[in-house]
Amino acid sequence: MEAVSASHGAFGPLLGKLTTLLADECARLKGVRREIRSLRSELASMHAALKEYTKLEDPNDQVKTWISLVRELAYDTEDVFDKFIHQLGSGSNHGGFKEFFRKTARRFKTLGSRRGIADQIDDLKDRIKQVKDLKDSYKLDYAPSSIAGPPVVDPRLHAIFADEAHLVGVDGPRDDLAKWMLEANNLSKGCKVLSIVGFGGLGKTTLANEVCRKIEGNFHCKAFVSVSQKPDVKKIIKDVISQVACEDGSTKDTIDWDEKKSIAKLRELLENKRYLIIIDDVWSTQAWHAIKCAFPENDCSSRIIATTRIIDVAKSCCLSADDRVYELEALSDLHSRRLFFKRLFRSEEDCPEMLKEVSNKILKKCGGLPLAIISISGLLANRPAIKEEWEKVKRSIGTALEKTNSLEGMSSILSLSYNDLAPHLKTCLLYLSLFPEDHLIYRDRLVRRWIAEGFISEERGQSKQEVAENYFYELINKSMVQPVDIEYDGEVRACRVHDMMLEIIISKSAEDNFTTVVGGGQTSLLNHQDSIRRLSIQHIDKKLASELANVDLSHVRTLIVMPSCCITHLPSLDRFEALRVLDFEGCVDLKDYDMEGMDKLFQLKYLGFRDTRISKLPAGIVMLGNLETLNFEGTSVRELPARITLLTELRHLIGRLNKLPSGIGGMRNLQLMPRFIITMQETDVLKDLGNLKSLEGLDVDLGDEVSCEDKRCEKEAFLSSLCKLGTCKLRSLEIKSKYCGSLDFLDSWSPLPSSLQRFVAAYRDSFTKLPKWITPALINLADLWICLTELTEDGLLTLGQLPSLLRLQLRLSKKFIATVQVISFPNLKALNFSGTAQAYVSFAKGSVPKLESIEMPFNASEAKANGFYSGIEHLHCLKLAYIWCNEDGTLPERKAAAAAIRKDADANPNHPEFTFENEPWEEDNEETGAGDEEKSNEDGDTDED
Repeated sequence: MEAVSASHGAFGPLLGKLTTLLADECARLKGVRREIRSLRSELASMHAALKEYTKLEDPNDQVKTWISLVRELAYDTEDVFDKFIHQLGSGSNHGGFKEFFRKTARRFKTLGSRRGIADQIDDLKDRIKQVKDLKDSYKLDYAPSSIAGPPVVDPRLHAIFADEAHLVGVDGPRDDLAKWMLEANNLSKGCKVLSIVGFGGLGKTTLANEVCRKIEGNFHCKAFVSVSQKPDVKKIIKDVISQVACEDGSTKDTIDWDEKKSIAKLRELLENKRYLIIIDDVWSTQAWHAIKCAFPENDCSSRIIATTRIIDVAKSCCLSADDRVYELEALSDLHSRRLFFKRLFRSEEDCPEMLKEVSNKILKKCGGLPLAIISISGLLANRPAIKEEWEKVKRSIGTALEKTNSLEGMSSILSLSYNDLAPHLKTCLLYLSLFPEDHLIYRDRLVRRWIAEGFISEERGQSKQEVAENYFYELINKSMVQPVDIEYDGEVRACRVHDMMLEIIISKSAEDNFTTVVGGGQTSLLNHQDSIRRLSIQHIDKKLASELANVDLSHVRTLIVMPSCCITHLPSLDRFEALRVLDFEGCVDLKDYDMEGMDKLFQLKYLGFRDTRISKLPAGIVMLGNLETLNFEGTSVRELPARITLLTELRHLIGRLNKLPSGIGGMRNLQLMPRFIITMQETDVLKDLGNLKSLEGLDVDLGDEVSCEDKRCEKEAFLSSLCKLGTCKLRSLEIKSKYCGSLDFLDSWSPLPSSLQRFVAAYRDSFTKLPKWITPALINLADLWICLTELTEDGLLTLGQLPSLLRLQLRLSKKFIATVQVISFPNLKALNFSGTAQAYVSFAKGSVPKLESIEMPFNASEAKANGFYSGIEHLHCLKLAYIWCNEDGTLPERKAAAAAIRKDADANPNHPEFTFENEPWEEDNEETGAGDEEKSNEDGDTDED
């Protein structure tokens, strides 16, 4: 079934439902089948036309109006059918759409529903006829996509011809890259590529040009070409030829050459030349490969600089180990201020005091984006230097992007990235307009909302969750959102939207009536003409509450309430009968809100109470038969309603419980379940866990010392369920305890789930020794955090053979001395010996080849016995090392150990960031009475490291 989208509205799922309805028993009733078939036929025809019109790059106003009317019609039609279906049933649908109709078809005659559906269809048919007549009266089939206007000016021209004197913050990156470009000559004579990647407007083109200016004297010829989203390869190659051609005019006839001949000529021209080429604004790997083949791989140390907004494209440009991808970052606060005030007042000191506060607010909105700073400072330069005028500009930046000529270039550049997105990615991106500026948007919650809204369809064997996460990473790859909190394995936990991009997507979203924001300074409900589809309440007072009271909220599909809202002013839930997503996350006064009407939200799929401090879930939750996600993490809720187990569509049940509800094993779609205490459960409930065949994550607590006494039956019941889940989808198991209880009863866990990716037993002496089920057969285990009484060298060898292990955290109670052997831990990126006493670990050459971060102790006396050898210099991918010196051994031993490990770190060619804790210097100074001058010198050495 096609997904809901910003451009096509609800047509996809609507047509799917009508098709299912035609195939069901209810369609056999007199007249119903004919009416549904007619309705579906008309809507399918409209959907086809809508698809064509939304492909137009610049539709005229009549086309835009018709698109809006059709989209709203599709939403309303789906709402009508959803409501009608619900009224026929009992209010809950546990068997899916088809099963529901099988159970209720016989009730049509007795409920008089045939007349009801006929009336509804008649109303919809009238609207369809009106929209169809409008299309004919507008003559849209013959309407031009746009009206010819003045030729478009390339908004990147200012970057290509930027005056060096006006640039800020470019010196450091320019000099670094210029040095690399020239130093690489000594390594190889082949052609090398520098790829500069970053968000639109960051200054990639400017930086590429500055690098070129710095080094161009070392090359025989140079050229600059822009690729754009629809590259004309023949024109691009001819452009390069015209820039590198000989002065004898031998290439004056290129106008008649085809693409193949042009490439051959360029390769001939460059065959024996050392060339420097900038290929600007590459949008696809196909375009890159098509252009790159025109440049010969000669032995003249030639260089190519490519710029792109897309990370995957940047990587595809740099396939050789000698190539380099440079991720351009936003300007620092210092450089942002310098650029802003330099263009307005020559310097910050010359800025009037009354304008400094509003200037700071404007700079914050620019977010270090040079293009934004330049554009907005240009706009302010034409305004009076009055605080009120500047405040107006700050408040209206979003509107100004659309209507102000001085910001048109910036809007064009940022919109290029949006226009390049596929429709499904545009839909997912526009949804982010529901969140305020600087909001941290967590990946897992976001993708679940996308799924609940119907934006995601299964693709080629991938689940909706997997597809949605792929979309999230595509938005990061295309520099549309900024990744936050990147894990050891590259997984991104959250993202933010740049303020300027947020303004763009708010504008696009308003154009499609996709989202509505209340209290964010972005819209007025009084001027809202269409039905509200997705609503974010970021602030609400009595005035806004009064406006909401006069607005139809029955078509709202998402309601997000921000923590800053006064909860008592919110509309009642029974006004939101079409809701799919309801999220109160962070609303700490939610306990004061009347939850009456919760049971009426029959379409609800996502319900969020995270960090709301409520102590009891609304009773009406048990009526939400379509609910897929219920998040009550960070609340005082410790007990679920008994009938919660009837919600068989639930996939994510997130929070903490004292006791699990009886019958939980019947929730066969459950993938994540609340954290619970094993020893507080009934043995029957623990055994029932083994029936959760879809379970992917399990987070449990063993219990405190009192509850664990004589609880062998509960532990055995839990182990029995784990063994049942060994053939299922379990990916993560985390076990905690309030006291140091043993998990040795898990040593007989078998079979192990081949899907297991993460195992955590993070409290002292969880296991006496390494469990026997931890073997290289765990081919997917990537994250292991385990506490052992002792670890043998054989145990370390076993851990080193885990093929997919990326992060290992060990806590050992007994003394541990070992050398990590060659061909160990082939993919490990993070190693942590947290809390381990009396440990000494060294690394053989060739071991842990991909290790990026390490945290471990360095036992001074054992270091002396082993010749003060650590092997850190062999860890060539190491970026971060945190070492602490145990306070055993004599002072000279400790001092020698610190010096030795520093020496090894200095010898590491990757020059990792290095921190050494508990160095003996201060104690040494106190004991020997060393003077301040000596201490200062030693401290200086420390800082340098």
